[in-house]
Amino acid sequence: MAQPLSDPPRAYADVVARIGRAAQAVGRDPAAVSLVAVSKQQPWEAIAPVLAAGQRIFGENRVQDAMTRWEGRAAGLTLHLIGPLQSNKAADAVAFFDVVETLDRERLAAALAREIDRQGRRPRLYVQVNTGEEPQKAGVIPAGADAFIAACRGPHGLEIEGLMCIPPFGEPSGPHFALLGRIAARNGLAKLSMGMSDDFETAIRFGATSVRVGSAVFGARA
Repeated sequence: MAQPLSDPPRAYADVVARIGRAAQAVGRDPAAVSLVAVSKQQPWEAIAPVLAAGQRIFGENRVQDAMTRWEGRAAGLTLHLIGPLQSNKAADAVAFFDVVETLDRERLAAALAREIDRQGRRPRLYVQVNTGEEPQKAGVIPAGADAFIAACRGPHGLEIEGLMCIPPFGEPSGPHFALLGRIAARNGLAKLSMGMSDDFETAIRFGATSVRVGSAVFGARA
């Protein structure tokens, strides 16, 4: 369970300022980098003041948890699914989320395509790339990314907005962010979701268009 910060609005303002400084340091417009506040497993008492401070984009790991937390509260917000998605949850994900960042296999692509066609609702889709090729982690391996993106666009008829990655813990993040950028460039994708609380400034230097920040805003998890 998370241990909330005593002053989440102040921490949130600090993260926003750091995003701005990191972008300006490499000649980028700070407005080109979106903050996804990772609200997964957070109590509403920690989320509410950040929402009141102006944050409008939130990230969740699990479909059911997100529906419970945000049902009736999501008007005017953009909700990202940033955790692994089971194919049997595709219907709920398409109905509830604005962005799904964890598309990583053909069975899921097929399920999302069916639900998008059935519901007439099109969440923005990101392909998750397992840049470290870690067996315990979701995501298509880099060598298979081009073919998978092509399959999503072709046989499944999906519009892919960008790529997402989570570098291996304990390794320098920069090479993984650079790899993701190269895959995106050769596939004509402009959006990169990369960088978390410990490395979002590095991610911005490597072209991140959105960063997923939880503990730096809400506090460390127990």
